Amino acid sequence: MTAATPLLQATPLKGVRVLTLALNLPGPAAVMRLQAMGAKCTKLEPLPPAGGTTSDPMGLYKPEAYAVMHQGVKVVQADLKTERGQAALRKQLAQTDVLITSFRPSALNKLGMNWAELHRAYPALCMVSIVGSPGERAEEPGHDLTYLAENHLVTGLDLPATLYADMGGSLLTTEAVLQALLLRQRPGRGHGKGVFQEIALSEAAAYLALPRTWGLTTPQGDVGGAHAGYKVYPCKNGRVAVAALEPHFAARLCEAAGLGASAAKQMHKKSTHEALAVFFMSQTRQQLDRLATSQDIPLHSLAR
Repeated sequence: MTAATPLLQATPLKGVRVLTLALNLPGPAAVMRLQAMGAKCTKLEPLPPAGGTTSDPMGLYKPEAYAVMHQGVKVVQADLKTERGQAALRKQLAQTDVLITSFRPSALNKLGMNWAELHRAYPALCMVSIVGSPGERAEEPGHDLTYLAENHLVTGLDLPATLYADMGGSLLTTEAVLQALLLRQRPGRGHGKGVFQEIALSEAAAYLALPRTWGLTTPQGDVGGAHAGYKVYPCKNGRVAVAALEPHFAARLCEAAGLGASAAKQMHKKSTHEALAVFFMSQTRQQLDRLATSQDIPLHSLAR
């Protein structure tokens, strides 16, 4: 599946109108999924710089990513610090079910967009506010890397392979939109009234960090390197990611490596780690790929 491939075939949000003011990655990535679920999505951006087409940082440093996330999204532009811009915003809000923002609370206050004011003016409007950290920490500066570091997901000096907090936050934002719409439909005193949801990227990172918090992915954990069948090994012309964690997979791996049946019951022993390392170094990626298919072993070869 490519990034441009529709994520969902069903359209459960058909008829739902989403307005987003969120820039960069988490908000647009969430809107990409909402649009794929059938929502009618509009994005209101600040006016672009002279000679430019967008003020969204993603559109400036990675136009290809911006284009993918905004497929099917109507983009309008206005300066919300002016009366004309505020009028454009009010026009959009009057026909919106869910508003998504990614400003700090102080910035929302300056623009007259705090939840209390919006709820009075648009009682049926739901709002999802993306912030860096929750509650009183929402004014603190931060980015994906700092949220991951705060939750012990940055190891060594290498940067993480992707923007986990941002993408995790986009999924929580999508979930929050669905929750808000469901809550608005509930019978009772709140029926038909909009609700407010806050999504903190640091909390998205904390959620993704739970396996490490539980000790699963620490060096002593079975999926952190302690189990010889769940590791990345060098091979003759590259690397191999092995996930032979369950006993039957471990048995097939040890048999293929010529270690004998007893080794599969000793996957935490140093000798098993060393023996498998020797085996993988004797194999090419092509040989290992064939082995995975013929012996039904979960492994994937990689370039160096």
